[in-house]
Amino acid sequence: MTVLDDRIEMAESSGELTLDMLFEWLEKMPVPEGYKTEIVGGHIFMTPQRRTHWDIVLNIIEQLRTKYPRTRLMSDVRIDYPGRLNGFASDVVALAEDAEEDDKGHVRHQDVEFVAEVISKDTAGNDYGPKKDTYAAAGVPVYLIVDPYVGEWHLHTHPQDGKYHVDISFGFGEDIDLTGTVVGLTLKTDDFPRD
Repeated sequence: MTVLDDRIEMAESSGELTLDMLFEWLEKMPVPEGYKTEIVGGHIFMTPQRRTHWDIVLNIIEQLRTKYPRTRLMSDVRIDYPGRLNGFASDVVALAEDAEEDDKGHVRHQDVEFVAEVISKDTAGNDYGPKKDTYAAAGVPVYLIVDPYVGEWHLHTHPQDGKYHVDISFGFGEDIDLTGTVVGLTLKTDDFPRD
């Protein structure tokens, strides 16, 4: 066991483990450059960022800029969500116009209008499973999963009672029609690269 394992075990046994503690420990760890870190259900995940991943993220952000000012768009910024120790660093986040920070200076999950996650092989299960469930429970109106390994996108909308009630999937090349959502625009996928 490492010192970090000992501290986590002690904190969990005393009921004191918090997202702030976990992120503070992460800041002290030698996380390799080019890795994204986030906490899903109390588990720490470090994922290397690939060129394909970044190309899709940037493509989505550039398209969202037709409606959203830069200050309302984020990538890889910690946002704490409901449930046990969920501190996500989503690939793309669009915030509501009246978004404000909480008392710790963090973005509030209540202000998130849109989330996009681009699949990484090692963490795909999180994006399709616990993160999807958490976004639905938090009432995030639009959740988009982009999977460059199979060349598909999966759109989840209408969260209610902890789950999304509308799910649509198509291959790259098909437009993502968000005009009937709070986002109010259509995303093109013709230029999304595949892995």
